[in-house]
Amino acid sequence: MASHGFWSLGADNAGATAGSQSPSTPRAWCQAAAQKLSGGIGSKICALLNVGEVEKGAETGAKQPLQPAAGTCGCNKPCNCAKTDVGFSDLYSTDLLPALDGDSKTMTFLQEVVDILLAYIVESFDRETKVIDFHYPNELLQLNNWELQHDPATLDDILISCRATLKYAIKTAHPRYFNQLSTGLDMVGLAADWLTSTANTNMFTYEVAPVFVLLEYVTLKKMREIIGWPEGRGDGIFSPGGAISNMYAMLLARFKMFPEVKEKGMSSVPRLVAFTSEHSHFSIKKGAAALGIGTESVICIKADECGKLIPADLERRILEAKQKGFVPFFVSATAGTTVYGAFDPLIAISDICRKYNVWMHVDGAWGGSLLMSRRHRWKLDGVERANSVTWNPHKMMSVPLQCSALLVREEGLMQNCNQMHACYLFQQDKQYDLSYDTGDKALQCGRHVDIFKLWLMWRAKGTIGFEAQIDRCLELSEYLYNKIKDRDGYEMVFDGKPQHTNVCFWYLPPGMRYIEDKEEKKKRLHKVAPVIKARMMEYGTTMVSYQPQGDKVNFFRMVISNPAATFEDIDFLIEEIERLGHDL
Repeated sequence: MASHGFWSLGADNAGATAGSQSPSTPRAWCQAAAQKLSGGIGSKICALLNVGEVEKGAETGAKQPLQPAAGTCGCNKPCNCAKTDVGFSDLYSTDLLPALDGDSKTMTFLQEVVDILLAYIVESFDRETKVIDFHYPNELLQLNNWELQHDPATLDDILISCRATLKYAIKTAHPRYFNQLSTGLDMVGLAADWLTSTANTNMFTYEVAPVFVLLEYVTLKKMREIIGWPEGRGDGIFSPGGAISNMYAMLLARFKMFPEVKEKGMSSVPRLVAFTSEHSHFSIKKGAAALGIGTESVICIKADECGKLIPADLERRILEAKQKGFVPFFVSATAGTTVYGAFDPLIAISDICRKYNVWMHVDGAWGGSLLMSRRHRWKLDGVERANSVTWNPHKMMSVPLQCSALLVREEGLMQNCNQMHACYLFQQDKQYDLSYDTGDKALQCGRHVDIFKLWLMWRAKGTIGFEAQIDRCLELSEYLYNKIKDRDGYEMVFDGKPQHTNVCFWYLPPGMRYIEDKEEKKKRLHKVAPVIKARMMEYGTTMVSYQPQGDKVNFFRMVISNPAATFEDIDFLIEEIERLGHDL
C-alpha cells in the first residue's frame, strides 16, 4: 500500500509551484496548498509561516513582542491582494455567540484560531524548526503577561495569547521528539478531538452522549476480542490515563475477593498484599496508597537482567505473605515496562495466580498495542488469561492524549463495585436499554469523551494501518540498536535486542572511554546524559529521556512511537548526541 507523507500535497507539481525547492519543505508545501485548499486556508498558512520563519531566525532568548498575523484576502492561490488586519482589538468574548449578532464574528474569530493551529501543525513536522524553544521558568514568566486579570481581554489579546502559548510549547509532533512514550500527531485523531470538544458532552448516560456511548461499547468489545476473550465478552471503560486504569483494576480485585469492603471499608478485611515487578510503573503503589491498602502492602518482585519479572520469586513471595497471615489479592504483570520495555512472562504468572486464587492484571499501557501486530503480539502470549488489562492507545497507536482503556474479563463486576444509584442521573424508568448508561460503573461522574479519537482513527487506518505503524516503530528501534551496539563510545544497558521500542544505552565521550578507575568512571558517566539532554533542549534539536535504574547510573532511554520518525532521524539523533557530548 502506497504511503503518502505529510508533505505529499505538493509532490505532484513541485516543479511548477516550488521552483527548485524540495516538495518536503514547508515552503513548497504551502505554495501547493494555497492552490489546492479551499477557503484561502493555504494562503493563510503561508502568511503565518513567514512570521514563523522570522521567529526562527531571531536570536535565542530575545524578547520580541508577539504581533497578530496579518489578515488574508481569501483567495485560493497566491496573490497580491491588499491584506488588512482583522479588527479584533475592539471585540470581546461577549461579542461572540450566543450574542444575537455574533454569528459572523464567531466564524471569523474561530477561523483565525484555526489558522494559528494549522500553521503550528505545519511547522511541527518541519525538521528545520526547533522541537523546543527552551526558556527557564523565571524567563518564561517574564516574557509574557500570563497573569489573570479582573477586566476582560480583547479578542486580539486572546489570539496573541494563543500564538504565545504555541510558540513556547513543545512540538510533540516533531519527527525528532522522542522524549515520552506518547509522541506524534495524527491528523484524523486531531480532527476527532476538535469534534469532541465541539460536541462538549459527558459520557455518563446514553441520553446526553448517544453516539459516543455506542462507539465506546463497540470499540471496547473489539479490544477485548483482540485480547482473546471469547466473542469479546466482558466489560471496560476509558479512563484518564493508565495510572487510573491500573487503580480501577486493583479496586475490582479487592471487591471481587471482599465485596463487603465497599460499605464497611478496610477495617472489615484482613491485611491485603499486592505483587508487581520492581520495574513496574509507579502507579501500582500510588493506587494502593489511594485505596487505603498502603504502599508497604505492594511487594516488588525481582526482575532479570532484561527487566522481566521472575516467576519463581513471585511464587516465593506469595508463600511468604501467606505464612505471615496476609492475603494476596492482586498481581500486576507488565507488558512493556516503562524503562526497559520488557514483557513479563504472562503464561507463567497466570499459572501462579490460578494456583493461589489471585487476580491477575496486565499493565499493557505501553506494550498492549503490540496486540495489533501479527509480528509482535506473541510478546503478550497469555494476556487472554488475565482478569483485567490496561491498554493506552495514546502511546504506540498515537491517539491524541488522553486515551486509556481498562478491559475486564468479568461482565457486571465494574457496575457492582462502583454503582451508587444516583436517581438524578440513572433513573430506572427511562425509555431505552439502561445498560448503555455507563456512568455508574465509573469512579468519575463527569467523564471526558476519549473514545471518538480512537474510533475515528481506527476507521481511517483500519487494523492493518495500526499494525503497519507499530511494526515501523519497532523496525526503527531495531535499526538504532544495530547501529550503536558495536559503535565506539556506546554501551548497552542490558544484553540482547530490546523487545519493545525502548533502546537503553550509555554514551561515553572520548575523554571518558579509557578511565581505568571503575568508580570514578561511573561517577562521571552519571553526569553525561543530563548534560547532553540539557544541551539538546538549549539548542532545540531533539529530545530524549534519561534516568538511572537500580544500581545503574543515568542512561539514555530512547523510545519510538512517533509515526513521523524515519531512519534519517535516528541517524541524526546519534550524530547529535556525539556532537553535544564530545567535550565532556
